[in-house]
Amino acid sequence: MFTGIVEEIGTIRAARPGTLTVEGRVVMADLKLGDSVAVDGVCLTVVARTESAFTVNVQPETLRRTNLGDLGIGHRVNLERAVTPTTRLGGHIVQGHIDSTGRVVESRQDGDGLLVQFQAPERLMRYIVEKGFIAVNGISLTVVSVGGDWFTVALVRYTRDHVALLDRGVGSTVNLEVDVLAKYVERLLQVRSGGESVTSGGLTLERLRDAGFQ
Repeated sequence: MFTGIVEEIGTIRAARPGTLTVEGRVVMADLKLGDSVAVDGVCLTVVARTESAFTVNVQPETLRRTNLGDLGIGHRVNLERAVTPTTRLGGHIVQGHIDSTGRVVESRQDGDGLLVQFQAPERLMRYIVEKGFIAVNGISLTVVSVGGDWFTVALVRYTRDHVALLDRGVGSTVNLEVDVLAKYVERLLQVRSGGESVTSGGLTLERLRDAGFQ
């Protein structure tokens, strides 16, 4: 499990079929073989390491669901080690299991911040709500506004300076992981309502009561 608080920006040093080698500094301090590390939000297992870099395997399913196949030598990526029982949960619960990819649509100044709009698959939009959490390339972000197939987030200057997100500009692909708690709630509601999805009509108080929630 991760928190979506990026520890450092790493650099891709090798990209071969099925493997990536990433150079880092902070995460290398105690990284061991078999450890989990989030690379642009994707939970991957360390299979080899040197003093300054680690190597991970990338399965075909991972390539289908993420943007890791777009990475090449020199690309910057967000890195975060898995949390420990004493880690502060500074972001939100992030599994590192990418739901789908999205696309950077627009970025513009908003005071001292940067307002960024992303396009997302419509099937994910029911989990994305104003002021809720979403992980974009492994970064825990708060949703500002939502539309039919898009959402926006605001990046403060500190975040912009400490993550890799807009390196490849408008039109680039990003990894999206929605809040897992929303998916669990949806599943519980489906089970309690006899398998019929209650999300299509909205989570009204009446529908929650009908599903057995008081």
